Amino acid sequence: MRLEVTRKADLATRVLLELSARGKRAKSAELADALGTTPGYLTQVVAPLAGRGWIESEPGPTGGYRTTVTLADVTVLDVIEAVEGPSESGRCVLEDRTCAGGAQCALHLPWSRARAQLVAELARTPLSTLVGKGTR
Repeated sequence: MRLEVTRKADLATRVLLELSARGKRAKSAELADALGTTPGYLTQVVAPLAGRGWIESEPGPTGGYRTTVTLADVTVLDVIEAVEGPSESGRCVLEDRTCAGGAQCALHLPWSRARAQLVAELARTPLSTLVGKGTR
């Protein structure tokens, strides 16, 4: 069984943690280097965070990225949904589709319950609890 966090969601989380730890603006190239990614991919990941108002981007020679929120105000689920879209409680465990009304698989009920618990845990876990937990 594979339950995974995407590379994009992981990087988005690390961006917020890194910017918060710095407490000041960081240039795209500098931030990408610190996080082990490329400036181009970083831009893709930062865009939805900026869209939520969590990161501010200022262009120019003195510009860069900075965080505009405290880590206690953003949950892990918030970040995942910002970059991946809203969680879907009715997704089929067997196929990439919404579960059909009466034709549910044998695993539908236990999977739905486990998924609901996972989503609830992610929703109650602020990013502030991840500070100092290691990076990759």
